[in-house]
Amino acid sequence: MRHAIRIAACSALLAVASLVAASPASAGVFAKKPETVAEEAQAANLPAVTVWVEATWGMRNQGAANGLTRAHSAFAKYGYKVVSVEPYIENGDLQGFFVTYQKP
Repeated sequence: MRHAIRIAACSALLAVASLVAASPASAGVFAKKPETVAEEAQAANLPAVTVWVEATWGMRNQGAANGLTRAHSAFAKYGYKVVSVEPYIENGDLQGFFVTYQKP
């Protein structure tokens, strides 16, 4: 019984992972520069958008700050305001931030 539950759980996890990996929305937004995503969000008249800002390895503090400043500037140009900044930490290390912008 436990073996069947583990197999079902692994199958479900693999299915979700493959959907996320294959999803054009997530792949498109997270693989692009903030300036490009901001321009596309404006063109599509999106009311809100969430982007990934990576904390550059070896430059965690300044790299993350520079990335956030760059993203904030790109979205401010099109009238978007910061709604939330959520850090993503894995194994005790800062990996980056999920930043959500919204048009007022």
